[in-house]
Amino acid sequence: MDFETLGLAEHIIKAVQDLGYKEPTPIQKKAIPALLENRRDMVGLAQTGTGKTAAYGLPLLQLIDFSKSRVQGLILCPTRELCVQISKDLTRYSRYVKHAKIVAVYGGAGMEPQIRQIKKGAQIIAATPGRLLDLTKRGIVNLHEIDYVVLDEADEMLTMGFQEDLDEILAQTPSAKRSWLFSATMTEPVARISRNYLKDPVEITVGRKNSGASNISHFKYVVLEKNRYPALKRIIDYHPDIFSLVFCRTRKETQAVAEKLIRDGYNAESLHGDLSQTQRDYVMGRFRERSLQILVATDVAARGLDVDDISHVIHYNLPDEPGAYTHRSGRTARAGKSGASIVLMNTRENRKLAHVEQVTGVRFQHEKVPSGRAVCEKQLYTMVEKLVDVDVNHEEIDAFLPPVYETLAGLTKEQLIQHFVSIEFNRFLDYYKDSGDINARTPQKRGSTGKRNPTEKRTLTYSPKELTQTQKLFLNMGQLDNIQKGAITRLVCDKSGIRSNQIGKIEVMREFSFLEVDVDWADRVMKSMKGASLDGKRVSMGYAEKKSEKLSSSDKKRGTGKKWTDKSGKTSKRERRSPLSRKRTSARANARWGS
Repeated sequence: MDFETLGLAEHIIKAVQDLGYKEPTPIQKKAIPALLENRRDMVGLAQTGTGKTAAYGLPLLQLIDFSKSRVQGLILCPTRELCVQISKDLTRYSRYVKHAKIVAVYGGAGMEPQIRQIKKGAQIIAATPGRLLDLTKRGIVNLHEIDYVVLDEADEMLTMGFQEDLDEILAQTPSAKRSWLFSATMTEPVARISRNYLKDPVEITVGRKNSGASNISHFKYVVLEKNRYPALKRIIDYHPDIFSLVFCRTRKETQAVAEKLIRDGYNAESLHGDLSQTQRDYVMGRFRERSLQILVATDVAARGLDVDDISHVIHYNLPDEPGAYTHRSGRTARAGKSGASIVLMNTRENRKLAHVEQVTGVRFQHEKVPSGRAVCEKQLYTMVEKLVDVDVNHEEIDAFLPPVYETLAGLTKEQLIQHFVSIEFNRFLDYYKDSGDINARTPQKRGSTGKRNPTEKRTLTYSPKELTQTQKLFLNMGQLDNIQKGAITRLVCDKSGIRSNQIGKIEVMREFSFLEVDVDWADRVMKSMKGASLDGKRVSMGYAEKKSEKLSSSDKKRGTGKKWTDKSGKTSKRERRSPLSRKRTSARANARWGS
């Protein structure tokens, strides 16, 4: 099947062929005819990198009436990078469409240029939810006359805390519109969006739901926590021609890992939310041009990064949400090519990995971190192969060789090889000469004694930690700052690295806000927010109530505290009150804060 058989107009087919597209991908084969032939809503499920943008973009360009200057098509996506990529793709697809105007609308960039482009008569807007809401409140974008709404990477938008923004945006759109939802995973929140806002949708699934691409090989390397970075270096060194995306959980860790790699001589750079848009564009440009070999990034920063031929995706840390693994690993093996997805994990993360396997259907192959000798051999043989395969331009180089021959005349063939190899190879020999095995020891399985292996899993299910005890925090931004609960969630998760399900109730007051976090993570959240800013305003966070203390498992069951003892070990007459009791007292004492 080719694009001519999908029902597309000739001018769109011509644009696609100009871009070198010959055969549509599976999601395009199924989605394009369905979107063109009927008026029903659609849910399209396919892993990252399978051509979903063209799957909905080409039909959208054919259905839009470009003789009219009003906004008819709206594409919502989670990140500015993806927003820009979508608008660029649709602009290329519409090169033979007269009067077509497609505008990217996203935060982190000046609003005025975007407003000017919209006022010139844009028919399609690709937007991030936050910036779009700003423009609707200013009266720049009218959502009441939208004909088509596309939710691209819907699962990622919900993971990033855009639920409220999506509800507010979709509530402003007409009921007669057509809605197309495209996602890599079908989580319960995505299913809820489908139930609430799509009418009797056609569902198209390519592959198994929530699964990754079949041409990706998945590996796990188990090391002690202290050896996580050395393991990363060995894996990179073992693949001399690696072109890799390395995922970290937080901005701070992303920057730290990138700086270590740069110090150790690797061609690496970082990509995270603390960079300005100009810096992000520069780094992403270098990576696309392959002048960077290793890009260390956060999940948020790498979404929308459309780069061909990434050979390895390395998960320096497992993602907090299992579905995010599909998006991460989908950055390799794009357009039908093959790739590798590598997980670095410590000995306590078996349960977390099992949950990823259960949700995504991926099965990880356990590999050993290469030994120092193996790394040196691989580097040497790769260098020799390049030496043999190099093209020699005799016409240009022969004139320079006589003095070279004379200088090297005193060396035997073996000595010449040894000297040449040592020029490039000495640093690997020096680094790995005393290296040992950094693989974590795998405990023995259950033997005849009948004792359970400490790593043996009783079940493959995993439930996120419930907030059995929370700490209430104060934030110096509220309704007057136009702050949304989703924005608070995204800020806290991105800065601290905790999951959204470790954040409890959020209350947005007039001038400030309150949020509850798991007491175990309260200190981490507080430290991570130092120097943070949101929408250009410096964020200040503090404890809204007396700092809670962690409860032991027995305390949680009894609801009682422990007794004080003196140096002799005798029980003191003064007993410590239950932490639960202190929490209730603290809540009453803080009633004036709106608790």
